[in-house]
Amino acid sequence: MSRDPNASPADPRPLEELRQLIDAVDERLVALLAERARLVIEVGERKRHCGTPTYVPSRERAVIERAVARNQGPLSPRTIEAVFREIMSGSFALERPLRVACLGPAGSFSHLATIRHFGSSVETVFLPAIEDVVVEVEASRCDHGLVPYENSSMGSVLETLDALVAHPVSVRAESLVAVRLALLANDPIGAIRRVYSKQQAFAQCRAWCARVLPHAELVTESSTSAAVARASGEPGAAAIASSFAGELHGLPTVVDGIEDRAGNATRFLVIGREPVAPTGNDKTTVMFALSDRAGALVEVLESFRREGVNLSHIEKRPSGDAHWDYLFFIDALAHESDPAMARALVEARLHCARLLVLGSYPRAERVL
Repeated sequence: MSRDPNASPADPRPLEELRQLIDAVDERLVALLAERARLVIEVGERKRHCGTPTYVPSRERAVIERAVARNQGPLSPRTIEAVFREIMSGSFALERPLRVACLGPAGSFSHLATIRHFGSSVETVFLPAIEDVVVEVEASRCDHGLVPYENSSMGSVLETLDALVAHPVSVRAESLVAVRLALLANDPIGAIRRVYSKQQAFAQCRAWCARVLPHAELVTESSTSAAVARASGEPGAAAIASSFAGELHGLPTVVDGIEDRAGNATRFLVIGREPVAPTGNDKTTVMFALSDRAGALVEVLESFRREGVNLSHIEKRPSGDAHWDYLFFIDALAHESDPAMARALVEARLHCARLLVLGSYPRAERVL
């Protein structure tokens, strides 16, 4: 439909005209997606012929960053990334459906992170413990797993550290996922007498609960999803979880964004079995146990400093082998194949009883 040439540029176009234009754009989008899908099918055939993995984090990173760089607005970079992740999720299903393990049940933050990273077209396998996720990947029963590594408010997830040490898998990617908590209930706030959630979720909105629900009983559940399922069938009960979990279980959101610290996020690691090629903007996660001599820790850290390798995270964990014996975990802003990083690792090993590179992978650019 052509526009009236006498209309003022400031005059809004008729709604029906705008809808017809959008329909025409949608038609072109669907045709382009179909064209892309046909190319993906060819790629899948070539990958099977060459034995190439379906999910290649370095390629995923390149596709997303190229799309974001070409974006002229008005859509945000985060929106463009979400759209392309979903497109690639459908592509995985065309090549060979990916089977991804995560901490369950359905509606957990790990489930939400899996969808935001891999899209909704992958097969999600829900498991009761973080170590179970790692074991399923190690045993090749799942292509990949997604495990929480650290939270911006609560720190490192110790169960994940232990599981990565115990099982030979490779960290292949990271994903930063916003943690937005909501109060979910069938009743208004004034009628709520009991609130269910996971201990970590309560810790992240303790001040809000004390201020808004001072007389409500806070009851710990095994997961936020289990809390939602329990609250959905109990009068006067509520759950603290994600709105995503509420949608899955049919429990309405009463108040969204109740966490005490805005901008809270959890860093998840994507684990698999193959190494990842460098992208030029990578991280490497390393675990090491020190040699039993004075100054060993200083020497290890100095190995990275001398090579100009920045360390963005360090954590220690009891080794379980002897009293006061520790394992250290660090994240370095480099790929293990980068010359400076390779030299730093050679030097660091001289001061360690054990050193293991858990994986080098593309560095996450945005919170999803």
